Amino acid sequence: MTIWLTVIGAGIGCYVLKLAGLSLPPRVLEHPVVERIADLIPVALLAALVAVQVLAADASLVIDARLAGLATAFVLLLVRAPFLVVVFGAALVAALLRLWG
Repeated sequence: MTIWLTVIGAGIGCYVLKLAGLSLPPRVLEHPVVERIADLIPVALLAALVAVQVLAADASLVIDARLAGLATAFVLLLVRAPFLVVVFGAALVAALLRLWG
């Protein structure tokens, strides 16, 4: 029951936050600092989600093939590989490590 209350509360909070954002005057939203923060928040949240999914299992820190796959994706992104190459490369490295490990 606690999880459902948390999900409902988060949904209401998101709605109120969205409504507050729509209620602000345009001059506030067009400020360069606000625009920069709005651009970076989704990136930071996605990075945090990826880090938690890769490094956590239950309540402990885990280093396994997922971390190698993430490192592979990072390197492929640095060399500006196409998105599908990044995804398949990371999946291939993780799968091979799990197969041999």
